Amino acid sequence: MTRLVESVPNFSEGRRLEVVDRLCVAVESVPGANLLDRTSDASHNRSVLTMAGEAAPILEALERAFAVAVAEIDMESHTGEHPRIGAVDVVPFVPLGDTKMSECVELARAFGSRVADRFAVPVYLYGEAATTPGRQRLADVRRGQYEGLKTQIAEPGREPDFGPAKMHPSAGAVAVGARPFLIAYNINLASEDVELAKRIARRIRESSGGLPRVQANGFWIEEIGRAQVSMNLLDYRTTPLWLVWEAVRAEAAEDAVGVAESELIGLAPLASLLDVAAHAGIPADRPTADRLAGAADFLKLRDFSPLQALELRLEAVRGK
Repeated sequence: MTRLVESVPNFSEGRRLEVVDRLCVAVESVPGANLLDRTSDASHNRSVLTMAGEAAPILEALERAFAVAVAEIDMESHTGEHPRIGAVDVVPFVPLGDTKMSECVELARAFGSRVADRFAVPVYLYGEAATTPGRQRLADVRRGQYEGLKTQIAEPGREPDFGPAKMHPSAGAVAVGARPFLIAYNINLASEDVELAKRIARRIRESSGGLPRVQANGFWIEEIGRAQVSMNLLDYRTTPLWLVWEAVRAEAAEDAVGVAESELIGLAPLASLLDVAAHAGIPADRPTADRLAGAADFLKLRDFSPLQALELRLEAVRGK
């Protein structure tokens, strides 16, 4: 894959799909910026785009999409289940191929400065790009969400890294960072009990003494009528997908509740899915497509496609 970078910007719009279409068009208008995936969620009122390519086109594509979001999304009227601080809520840079994390740190800081100057949006650096330890965790940056940050942004310690110490009147603020590959993974319970989902999330997340490198929260998902345990897996080598699935299933079973299905938001490394296949007992000499199908069956993945494996999607897109 040589020297490539991935970015997975999250936008605070998941209901007006015509706006999401315009975000995608902005990305695809840049030669060399490969749009690999788009996912929208109405309950979370959030969309996630996954793109990969060399650094220069990715930076240009992100800035064009940023311009669309600033013009189209008004945080003053935004509601949704997912924590957020701005129209463009978070922009992570992820090293692929031979790219080093230090290069993604430089990209994050350059992009943060660039959009702060152009759009007058306050920018917070997080993850590996954070300038202070207290901003390494995205959850700490988003503390209080949009509404809370509006009143706190000028307080000592809450001022942004770039841009004005006041929220953009409609676009809010943005977190820009560098991080390893993250898998966004949700498990939908066979229950409407959102408090149960929140309890399970507390039990399994690292910050509560649960699974290492796992962030989790519980939500109500209106369109499917179920409670959801929504997670970010920060290192699938430390805590694999199959272990998260089994942990949530075991916790739910203690309350006599089953798990209905799970879903990937965006893409996952091929190795993370093949690891599930191995755990499920699917022989390593079987075709990759069969092993991926077995992994999807084990996790009860909804609407799964083999092209949700990052390497396969990138290969397909670049081969067009």
